Amino acid sequence: MGKRFTRTVPVAHTLMGSLLAGASFTAVAQDQTLPPEALDWQPWGQSEAPQQLCRGRYVMPGYRLPEEQNPETLSVETQEADYAADGEALLRGDVVLRRGNTELEAERIFLPADRQQVDAEGNLVLRDGQALLRGDNATLMLNEDRATIRNSHYVLYEEHLRGQASQLEQIGEARYRLHDATFTTCDPGANTWQLVSSDIRLNQESGFGTARHARLQVKDVPIFYWPWLRFPIDDQRHTGLLSPAIGFSSDGFDYAQPFYWNIAPNHDATITPRWMSDRGLLLNGEYRYLFEESAGTVEGGYLSSDDGGANNDNRFTGEDRWYIDAQHAGRVNSRSNYSLRYGAASDGRYFDDFGAEFGNSDRVSMERLAQVDYQGERWQLDARAQGFQRLEDPLNDTDKPFYRLPSLTANSNWQLGHGLYSEWRSNATYFWRDVDERRVPEREAATGSRLHLTPALGWRGEESWGYIEPRTELWYTAYELDYGERETDRGTSPTRSVAVTSVDSGLVFERELELGNRDYRQTLEPRLNYAYVPRTNQTQLPDFDSRERAFSWEQLWSPHRFSGADRVGDLNRVSLGVESRLIEDSNGRERLTFGVGQSVYFAERRIDSEGDPDTLPARPEEDPNVNPQRYYQATRDRSPLVTRLDWQINDRWSTGYEWLYDDHREQTERTSVDLRYRHPEGHVVNLGYRWEIEGFDPDVVPGDDSFRNYSREEWDLSFAWKASPRIDLIGRYLHDQTNDRSLEQLAGLQWNDCCYGVQLVWREWVDDNDTARIGDDFSDRGLFLRFVFRGLGGIGQQADSYFERTIPGYRPTPL
Repeated sequence: MGKRFTRTVPVAHTLMGSLLAGASFTAVAQDQTLPPEALDWQPWGQSEAPQQLCRGRYVMPGYRLPEEQNPETLSVETQEADYAADGEALLRGDVVLRRGNTELEAERIFLPADRQQVDAEGNLVLRDGQALLRGDNATLMLNEDRATIRNSHYVLYEEHLRGQASQLEQIGEARYRLHDATFTTCDPGANTWQLVSSDIRLNQESGFGTARHARLQVKDVPIFYWPWLRFPIDDQRHTGLLSPAIGFSSDGFDYAQPFYWNIAPNHDATITPRWMSDRGLLLNGEYRYLFEESAGTVEGGYLSSDDGGANNDNRFTGEDRWYIDAQHAGRVNSRSNYSLRYGAASDGRYFDDFGAEFGNSDRVSMERLAQVDYQGERWQLDARAQGFQRLEDPLNDTDKPFYRLPSLTANSNWQLGHGLYSEWRSNATYFWRDVDERRVPEREAATGSRLHLTPALGWRGEESWGYIEPRTELWYTAYELDYGERETDRGTSPTRSVAVTSVDSGLVFERELELGNRDYRQTLEPRLNYAYVPRTNQTQLPDFDSRERAFSWEQLWSPHRFSGADRVGDLNRVSLGVESRLIEDSNGRERLTFGVGQSVYFAERRIDSEGDPDTLPARPEEDPNVNPQRYYQATRDRSPLVTRLDWQINDRWSTGYEWLYDDHREQTERTSVDLRYRHPEGHVVNLGYRWEIEGFDPDVVPGDDSFRNYSREEWDLSFAWKASPRIDLIGRYLHDQTNDRSLEQLAGLQWNDCCYGVQLVWREWVDDNDTARIGDDFSDRGLFLRFVFRGLGGIGQQADSYFERTIPGYRPTPL
């Protein structure tokens, strides 16, 4: 048995401080390896291993010495101890020292008489519950922040990090230096990658580290070199280089190198020079700030003299390309907030060419906004100046949106008792846009102000078995207009007053039902809705923001045929429908919802975007520039029969269905079917079918960018299959059945390992060139590769958010 000594000694926290400070980037140079068990490595059990990315974990063994009541007490256990007359001590054999949570093992430990220094050698092992350090020998200055450990191996348990250093030094308070160091997150014996540096300096207080002559090795093959590298050593935000994005394609080489600048705790910036071999140098930047009552961002990009791309047929060749998007939002008080935003781009193709995420851009406009609101107990107020730059090229004057300079809104509600209520909606807006008023339709040529008031009075009587709700809205609208140089006989101060009346009612029947040994409640809910809007002449009114809505289930019950305030569609119809829901009593979950409904019209719908109450839309055979369905939609005596279904078949399978069927012409106007599979392990399959008759949307006419001169029929298949915890397979195929072409093809593989991840995806898609013409569509394609070295960063373009949008239900394994 060894002898145990307990003493109180002022030992500085040097060894573990140095190890933890260098944890995020220490690394080495020796070829010497240790067996996994010497690194406190514990393989997973047979039942656990299939579900884990790593083949095991680092687990600290129990302390050899018990914890002392006083954490400053130094506990010592040794087999032999020699003491000199002057107080020197030599501890030999299996020596163990413990102070607090730190325990040191060595074959020999020498303590000089002044107790200022400890020399330890022979199978040195140091643990503190968070990390392990092994070495040949060490010198510790007990009353100074200085220490030297030679030929060291280290492990951070929770971070799954390990590495080596020929010499680890503490050179001051929270300052360290490592010579010939390595760093990796790979399992022991599997050096898939490691970072190697001859000289690493760490400053724990500032949170920074620097490395000289650092190189990234994959399977011991150097692939990247930094002559000098500055990096963070904790999870705080620090100035330094971020992981680059590198791309290779038929267009050439694309390299982006972000630099992060931690200006202050509440300010930061990211500056990203991006070199594209086929276009030139693009400089991107983002600045963010956060205050107690406000926050904002400013981002932008600039490319001087675009080289034109790989084909050099870009019409922007030689031009400067840029964008800016600045946002600021804050709080005035507990009831009032404000927002500011300004966005602009040099052209409508900027984000298609430079800002696309994974070959696809979601930006359709750049917003300009100054807005303040107030949310009171009774009133809701909003004041704003707002506009948009539409991102299309070419962009016709008719497609440019109007600016609101300004727009003032005041809304309120009153409950008057016994089901009676009233509402107040009001808005005053000045509309403006920079176009040649002689080159747009006359109804869109004006600029000016609009006052729109819509008071409403209604009553809702509701019982458990049903409800009825009559309601009347008064739409009063007045304008002050300016047509500029456009010659017109339209008035400059038109007004409109029209009442919108509706009655909505429904019944609810329920019954208990048993299916498959489960209890359900089935409802039967017939609904009757009547709406009347008189035909009102609106030919003198401009068209600032109105759009005729396409027919849908919701339109069965709405008296408003148009969005916006410039048009009120005439309507005299009754809608009848019935819904049935199947509710699982055990958890109240709706398993099945089925509805069918139809509107019956008592008069033609003559009001369209022109606002003429006396003239029906032209027939398509008389005017090829009109919507081919518009005349029929205005004169039919009943709407399409609308059927919809939402069925949760079981916990994994579900389906949705909508069908608009014209029972007069005996043809489908629009239908959609979706079949969805969701597995608890993350497997996802989606199958969708879409059909839409040409001209279904009444607001779209030939010549519009969104018009299609064919009946649209598409199939959409997407899947994501987690073949194992390590492998994700993804794919999508979107097919245009009408024109017998694929709109998008995507196939990818994601490999997830303990210390790295790889994402390889091929994608081909159709770019419509911002027009509705098929003739100028062109196919684009790309092969996207992304590497991620866990604990170090990634190289390549991240595409996870694109996959989530494209493959509904898929949640990518984080790389």
